[in-house]
Amino acid sequence: MGADLSKRLVPDELWELAVPLLPSFAARPQGGGTAPCDERVVFTAVVYALTSGCAWRHLPPTFGTSPATGHRRFTVWTEAGLWRRLYRAVLDELGARGEVDWTSAIVEAASVRAKRGSLTGPNPVDRGKKGSKLHVLSDAQGIPLAVAVSGANMHDSLALKPLIRGIPAVRSRRGPRRRRPVKPRADKAYFSAEHLAWLRERGLVARIARPGIESGERLGRHRWKIERSIAWLFCYRRLTVRYERKGSYFLGRCHVVGFVGV
Repeated sequence: MGADLSKRLVPDELWELAVPLLPSFAARPQGGGTAPCDERVVFTAVVYALTSGCAWRHLPPTFGTSPATGHRRFTVWTEAGLWRRLYRAVLDELGARGEVDWTSAIVEAASVRAKRGSLTGPNPVDRGKKGSKLHVLSDAQGIPLAVAVSGANMHDSLALKPLIRGIPAVRSRRGPRRRRPVKPRADKAYFSAEHLAWLRERGLVARIARPGIESGERLGRHRWKIERSIAWLFCYRRLTVRYERKGSYFLGRCHVVGFVGV
């Protein structure tokens, strides 16, 4: 594997964030077995497989690890919550540099076709074919702060509260950590009196289009940023069609693509 490709996939700054979050390797009590692989080599191979869209069995041998080892580490790290915690560590770095814009939080969802697995459902906009829905909440610039996966038949509005609750406490350049945006923005699908009251109780100024009253075009001045971010995510072709059996694996892929792009 070329050094340039390795550094581009996993630069030193990203690896420094990942090292303390990796689950520790436990030797077999009975001894023997194969020697543990270099963690950075395996981590780089996993990032390549997730961002390139190649099947695990097609992982190039130049990465220095077998496809079975790469897939096994991916499953272990996913079940340990590595990708979610690493993405939050990346957000902390951005927040410490003042690059997270809390003036608003934008909510959007997009459907993807799914071949199988959990967190799937009949897609009402794809002739009832099985699919999943990706729910994203970003800051005012379009940087994803919270991501969730559901069945394609779940209404967008049901994800609003979990996404708001799922905003992590991000470091600030000065002062305590922050997790509360000023103005949540969303289209008409998220409008309800319950949501407005719920946001008001938390001191949030809702900017949600009212059906039959306000045009969604006014929100377009802000929502284009998250639409751009979702379109960028879907440039990674393995996100446009879901092949993973477990919804947590697909969500882990989304987090990997997210922190590599950020």
